[in-house]
Amino acid sequence: MLCSSAVLLTVTACGGDDSSASGGDDSTITWWHNSNNEPGRGFYEQVAEDFENDNPGVEVEVVAMAHEDMVDRLAAAFQSGDLPDVYMERGGGELADHVEAGLVRDLTQEADEIIDKLGGTVSGWQVDGQTYALPFSLGVVGFWYNTELFEQAGISEPPATMEELYAAIDKLKAAGITPISVGAGDKWPAAHYWYYTALRACGQEVLEDAVTSLDFTDECFVTAGEELQNLIETEPFNPGFLTTPAQEGATSASGLLASEQVAMELAGHWEPGVMQGLTDDGEGLGEKTGWFAFPAIEGGEGDPDAQLGGGDAWAVSTDAPDASVDLVKYLLSDDVQRGFAENDMGLPTNPAATDAVSDPALAQLLEVRDAAPYIQLYFDTAFGASIGGAMNDAIALMFAGEATPEDIVEATTQAAELEK
Repeated sequence: MLCSSAVLLTVTACGGDDSSASGGDDSTITWWHNSNNEPGRGFYEQVAEDFENDNPGVEVEVVAMAHEDMVDRLAAAFQSGDLPDVYMERGGGELADHVEAGLVRDLTQEADEIIDKLGGTVSGWQVDGQTYALPFSLGVVGFWYNTELFEQAGISEPPATMEELYAAIDKLKAAGITPISVGAGDKWPAAHYWYYTALRACGQEVLEDAVTSLDFTDECFVTAGEELQNLIETEPFNPGFLTTPAQEGATSASGLLASEQVAMELAGHWEPGVMQGLTDDGEGLGEKTGWFAFPAIEGGEGDPDAQLGGGDAWAVSTDAPDASVDLVKYLLSDDVQRGFAENDMGLPTNPAATDAVSDPALAQLLEVRDAAPYIQLYFDTAFGASIGGAMNDAIALMFAGEATPEDIVEATTQAAELEK
């Protein structure tokens, strides 16, 4: 089986050897990504082929996989030290851990021109002033909704407060429509709800201090759990949400929204592209797609215009061939970023591609991102795997009715104590 420019369903699909994630020689680059649906999958196939044509003798082995599969396999790769040559980094505490372990290549000098072009967006992928990955998509999380189902339920305006969200849930239920899908089976989609209630309940200074001090004693963190508990008690979610996957397949949270079986879902900027890959016509919700920001909490200290978000960046593992750096720089080029935007794969970071975003909902999101007073990085990314994992586990237990607001804070604090 020819591996050059081939999108491999799994590493073992090529040669049956899954013992190494890296290409193993100076002319072969392994590239892992999570665009396993069209049009993103085909777009990246073409990108790899174009790069090979421009760099004779270099082969790119592309491994496309579902997001959750990629996260699991990367976690195993970080443990073993056997990383793909080019892969996705999410920044924050996770990246700092990888840098400390000597797993990531410093791109500061080799990619200086691209770094200058990307400007402040690279800050989330810097450690001690050095840049270790190049962000290709930076977006925010909010509610994606079906405008026709909202209209059918008599909802004229998207909710701006939690009370308005509860009223919308009541109207949707009265119209026989399941209000919200959530992929709690993967935990992080459920965790995003607590992240947002914390962002609305806590002031910016409290959150910024928590990231560095690991102090969660402010009462606003308990308030965040209380607000989430109130939402869960309205029973807005799809049947079986505790085991529902986030994005994989028609019965995932994204699939339920794409197939119009629910009215809305809390998800990031990737959602239109994911939904397109989960419908037979490749359109997702198409013109029915709407978006609104997570509602404000009455009395909350957080700025209602602040957004939860983050992004993905291309990184190069320490032992990768030098050509891997060239591939990463090519992935951030004007042409590739414009193609990325035109295919609605996310919100590009290269300013030359901003006007190429074709989806009106994504274009709206770009305005929200750029107008936000600040963007809080996903907490599990900001705090790193140990603290973020404990936090996500406790939040998932709250969705199952097995944890209190105080339990989430206690579990997070206990994990933080081990990091101090």
